[in-house]
Amino acid sequence: MRTDFADLVAALDIGGTKIAGALVDDRGRLLARAQRPTPAHEDGATVMGAVAEVLEELGRAAQWPRVRAVGIGSAGPVDAARGTVSPVNVPGWRDYPLVAEVARRADGLPVVLVGDGVAMTAAEHWQGAARGRANALCMVVSTGVGGGLVLGGRLHPGPTGNAGHIGHISVDFDGDPCPCGARGCVERIASGPNIARRALEAGWLPGPDGDRSAAAVAAAARAGDAVARASFERAAQALAAGIAATATLVEVEVAVIGGGVAGAGDVLFAPLRARLRDYATLSFAAGIEVLPAELGSDAGLVGAAAAAAQHLGLWTAREPGPA
Repeated sequence: MRTDFADLVAALDIGGTKIAGALVDDRGRLLARAQRPTPAHEDGATVMGAVAEVLEELGRAAQWPRVRAVGIGSAGPVDAARGTVSPVNVPGWRDYPLVAEVARRADGLPVVLVGDGVAMTAAEHWQGAARGRANALCMVVSTGVGGGLVLGGRLHPGPTGNAGHIGHISVDFDGDPCPCGARGCVERIASGPNIARRALEAGWLPGPDGDRSAAAVAAAARAGDAVARASFERAAQALAAGIAATATLVEVEVAVIGGGVAGAGDVLFAPLRARLRDYATLSFAAGIEVLPAELGSDAGLVGAAAAAAQHLGLWTAREPGPA
């Protein structure tokens, strides 16, 4: 019988804009929260200071004595094997020993680190659109493009915690250079800033408010602007090629897409589903379903907790995974 004294996981969701934390129970409920802005352009110690403040605030919650582990979903690259992070948008952290620093501030609790795309995947598989699916690709399409895999009914983070990072599959071999060092990556074509950049370069004009974001491009596309629509169609084509390649390689049955760009709705999803039919042509890949994510901004926290629980064997009666 369930009690109100089940083990909890302290979850951290670390990005270039904010550092969020929560205490998460075995039903995915967030029982306490804390948040600080990420001092992304400061030195590593200052960034860690913000993480420490989040942990300290969570530590003052009445439920803290029930915490058995800390799960971290971080912008990457991450290296779970070494416990280090090197987020592209947090230059003060390069090979930063985040796991050791968090463990030192969390009473020596076990700490599990995954990339933010893997955390989102864990959340959507446990509580969201990929629930009950044995093999899934989940993606975050926002400022960047990240992702993660569920294979055989379990989260598959890979040795370093980055498996499924679809944003850096090359889909345009002679395309634009990507900050990762490759060319023509999915992220270079389908991320929000690149959707907006391409629309502006092709002649799209922002409205009177001057909003140049991908959301503004999406609004213009919905209103019938051909240039804005073309930029989203190009992004959809890149995503479709990446999804098809992944489905061909590991036979996923569903692709779940979240993040700010997914908020464009049918402006993105309609051409994505259409172009996927052009690329996923083999019988075992042709039936892949594309769904919007369900968990929104809490996915990183729920998923960081779920990833830690799976790795450490917590919540065995309600282990994150298929219902």
